[in-house]
Amino acid sequence: MVKYFNFLRVGLIFLAVLLVFSFINCERKTSEVVEVQRDLADILADGEIVAVTDYNATSYFVYKGEPMGYQYDMLRDLATFLGVKLKILTENDIDKSFEMLKKGEVDIIASSLAITTQRKEELDFTIPHGETSQVLVQRVPKNGKPAIQNTLELSGKVVYVQKSSAGAQRLKNLSDEIGEEITIVELPNYDADKLIELVATGEIDLAVCDESVALVKSNYFKNINIDVPIGFPQKTAWAVRKSSHELRKRVDGWLEGYLQTAHYRNIELKYFSQERFVRRASNDYFYIYTGKISPWDEYFKKYSKGIGWDWRLLASLVYQESRFQHDVTSSQGASGLMQMMPQTAEYFGIDDTVSPVKQIEVGVKYIKWLEDRFASPDIPEEEVVKFVLASYNAGIGHVIDARNLARKYGRDPNTWDNNVEYFIQNKLQFSDDSVVKHGKLRGSETTLYVKEIIDRYQHYKNIIEE
Repeated sequence: MVKYFNFLRVGLIFLAVLLVFSFINCERKTSEVVEVQRDLADILADGEIVAVTDYNATSYFVYKGEPMGYQYDMLRDLATFLGVKLKILTENDIDKSFEMLKKGEVDIIASSLAITTQRKEELDFTIPHGETSQVLVQRVPKNGKPAIQNTLELSGKVVYVQKSSAGAQRLKNLSDEIGEEITIVELPNYDADKLIELVATGEIDLAVCDESVALVKSNYFKNINIDVPIGFPQKTAWAVRKSSHELRKRVDGWLEGYLQTAHYRNIELKYFSQERFVRRASNDYFYIYTGKISPWDEYFKKYSKGIGWDWRLLASLVYQESRFQHDVTSSQGASGLMQMMPQTAEYFGIDDTVSPVKQIEVGVKYIKWLEDRFASPDIPEEEVVKFVLASYNAGIGHVIDARNLARKYGRDPNTWDNNVEYFIQNKLQFSDDSVVKHGKLRGSETTLYVKEIIDRYQHYKNIIEE
């Protein structure tokens, strides 16, 4: 019996070892990401470049309803230069951004990445567009000096830093250099903005982050000190796959001229000027701090349910119409948040004296009225939205005409992009066609209107919680 149990024990140990090795091999296989081969020619053929960036108070954010940011502005200019559309994804976890790049989910990482030897083994960097260094962020006690005066005093301390950031690596090196242990806590989704806020509010005591961000934030949080440097300045750049040689060369060629322009210097000033940052941060509608984009968010959420819309889509439409101003009247006589024309407002039983909330309520009723006119199992929901937006801008008659033209000339009357959109855009050329019943239209304004609302909605989805 003893021999039996010994044999059984050996067998179980052997089985456990096999399971461990199997688990390790499985982990290795799942962690290894095969790099996708995709370069400039593929991007140009698709007509779209996909970028990932971090959303924070400088790179990419929403301010008073408008998508903005240092990385965002530069990416738009790059897409214009390449002659392609821009799609932005957001990710504040650096490791996940690297993985997205290798998998081919994005073409470029558009963040201020510190160029390090370790990262250069995995990625190709564009020419640098900035410089930063790491600093210690700590609170300043009232009537006293900061607790840490130099890096040697970090021995035995707990310091928070963004996971896989240049600051994390610098802290590890510093711990070795001073011969003392620093407890380094790497947080995957906490960028410099969030870490500084945690220090300022007393939730943590010490953090390390980029000096460029810390300088701007120190004018908002007056109780932090950023005077202790952690290491030397580092160049920052965008990153692409190692296989994307032509993309990197094209971006480098563009950056060489772009970084010397007055336009680029204005972008830097716009986002890294301490005065401008404080002005944004003090506004009630700086979403990253207040969680609001307008005074009307709760009513967008309430009334959008009646039409099954994402409230962020409704908000994008209202921003397009009135910039969230409830007391404006256009040169054509449209008024209020929803910019309803007098005859439409009269049909729904209101005038320009009603409250902003009533304006939203009735505007949504009008959207519902338009939706009902396009209700059909043959038209996908996302296409109905675009038809409704076009009708809201130009009138439903012009959209009906464009759909009839699409049907007549062999395009899809149930699809907006490159189909019904084409005949709205070029309706003047078809004004004498027998299927046109609702007159002439300069359709470029309408197609741009639909595009801008949908694009802004995508930015809202990137940044604003549902």
